[in-house]
Amino acid sequence: MAKDKAPAIQVKSYPTHHVITQPNPLKKVLSRAEEKDLDDPVARAEAALAGLSGEFKSWMDTEAERLTKAYAAVLKTGFDDDACEEMFRAAHDIKGDAATFGYPAAAEVADSLCRIIEHAPDLDKVPAELFEHHVNAVQAIVHDHTRYHSPTVAAELSRRLRRVADDYLIQVNRNRPEHLEAILAPSLVPSDLP
Repeated sequence: MAKDKAPAIQVKSYPTHHVITQPNPLKKVLSRAEEKDLDDPVARAEAALAGLSGEFKSWMDTEAERLTKAYAAVLKTGFDDDACEEMFRAAHDIKGDAATFGYPAAAEVADSLCRIIEHAPDLDKVPAELFEHHVNAVQAIVHDHTRYHSPTVAAELSRRLRRVADDYLIQVNRNRPEHLEAILAPSLVPSDLP
């Protein structure tokens, strides 16, 4: 059985350089699909999301309630490791899911809350109102999401909470430059806010 002869390497010479083109060995194993048989995984994913979109409100209600319960546990027991971890995880889950579920302002508020938990040197010294405002903002954004004016109100609310949280974190971390760098970095949370 004779092996196929490998195509030759092509060399094009120019006055200042040479271009060497190697043949693609994968060309012979590549198969082409007909246009009608093309699969579009992005379209399939979008169709699946559209099918689930009716559940998004319920899921966000559940996540917002989880954050509220975690905050209630913090109020009851203080910032012990378990309560702090649960509150952070609840906020972090909202941060990750809210934009996908159509609640980008809730994602930004949850991101701000996560930043407070991550970067405050002593959570017991953080003004309780700062936590309370974040938790209440998530609840308000999730529950009032369908009102006509709510996207602009939610956007302004999330921006102000982030500004207040950042101002607080900058103040309490003025002697901790490794935290200041993270605090001053822009958010990675996707935003569709006006």
